[in-house]
Amino acid sequence: AAGAPVASAGGTPDGGLGTSSELIAEAARSVDRGAGVALLVDLGSAVLTVKALIAEGDELPAGSRLVDAPFVEGAVAAVVTASTGADLDAVAAAAGEAYGYRKE
Repeated sequence: AAGAPVASAGGTPDGGLGTSSELIAEAARSVDRGAGVALLVDLGSAVLTVKALIAEGDELPAGSRLVDAPFVEGAVAAVVTASTGADLDAVAAAAGEAYGYRKE
């Protein structure tokens, strides 16, 4: 969506399974427009890696935030909300609300 850049950082630099702090930081920098970056993750190692990057404080763009949301549904909600020009708090809230989506 225009106005809501998205970047993927899955896997390792050599294309294997895993999590790479370098790929995550690079992806976050590539989408940063100064309004903060919502980081959605799938599995435990990605959560730990993003938390470590945020704690370091200098690898990710200012305002980067780990968003507690389901990976796929949360990402869709985040992109749609960001596309409206909403701020990072609204984007994170919309992504988190995806935990309640029912499919029946």
